[in-house]
Amino acid sequence: MDEPEADGHEDVQAAVDQLAVRLDLSVLVEDRRQRPVWWATRGPVDGTRLRTILNRRVDPPVARVVKTFDLANAVRPVRIPGIPELDMWARWCMPLRADGELLGLLWVLDPDDRVSSVELPAIVECATRAADMLARAEVSRRDVARRRNQLVRVLLQGPDQAAAAELIRLERLRVGASVQVDAGGRRGGWPLTGGLRAYVAGDRPRAATSGAPLPLVELAEAVRRALATLTAVRAGAQLESVSWDALGAWRLVVDAPRDLTVAQLHPAAETLASLPRDDLLATARTVLDVGDVTAAAERLHLHRTTLYYRLDRIAELTGVDLREGRSRTDLQLALWLGAYRRAVQQSLA
Repeated sequence: MDEPEADGHEDVQAAVDQLAVRLDLSVLVEDRRQRPVWWATRGPVDGTRLRTILNRRVDPPVARVVKTFDLANAVRPVRIPGIPELDMWARWCMPLRADGELLGLLWVLDPDDRVSSVELPAIVECATRAADMLARAEVSRRDVARRRNQLVRVLLQGPDQAAAAELIRLERLRVGASVQVDAGGRRGGWPLTGGLRAYVAGDRPRAATSGAPLPLVELAEAVRRALATLTAVRAGAQLESVSWDALGAWRLVVDAPRDLTVAQLHPAAETLASLPRDDLLATARTVLDVGDVTAAAERLHLHRTTLYYRLDRIAELTGVDLREGRSRTDLQLALWLGAYRRAVQQSLA
């Protein structure tokens, strides 16, 4: 929940308005993320106040300077001197706290030092009312987050229409909301295990590890697709993008039946994987994936004579000549399947 709940919001706004009228000065209350929540303007304001309201955030340079005043530990209004280089007039600041937790700050612009000690209790009283409201909103937000996490855990076990419907209501999503799962560094979303995050897809879905959006009720499938894609990449899949939609022929490997063995696809793959050294296995994978002996030699950083020697050894051990077209596809898929299943086992270890 990004804003304080409606019940009580107008009461705090009224208190801020009354304080501004009493002092005949501009007042602003911001939350812990330094976003303006309530404000009242009396007369001119400085550039810092104007930008805070217009941009819905405090300028980073101002935020850094404010931190130097140790306002988090203040127990009474603190006067902050003007800082001309930041277009910031002198002002009073009162921290908003509940149960010892800093929830925000109340600011009163006072460039002419008009606020006397007699007026400070009124600032404290207004700050107390705002803190109470922010505390209630914080509790509500945490309750929503707790229930959301519970519903997400249910959906991670498999499709559950009731859980999906409740999550849509809880998060105020549109009916029929869809979801994507991503392993990138995108902010927001719902945190999942393994560094994944789930995102509600908008009208223009973004690229994601799980591919195209799926209905929210299929969150578990979106996670499966994301994990399978990451496993395929660890197994050596060369994809245009790290996305389920880019797997191509690797989908045959990812969705292969569990009872299908590597040897059933091609016994040579199992033979190469059982060798004490993996140089022949790597050579076979590279030649098949690249499709050209010269390009394979360059990728492996081998002289072509050495590469041909390895190809001869592979032919001796498996009966497969990788320079011929026969059996190449079966062997390539078998090598992919073996690499994928080894990557799966490593992730479970």
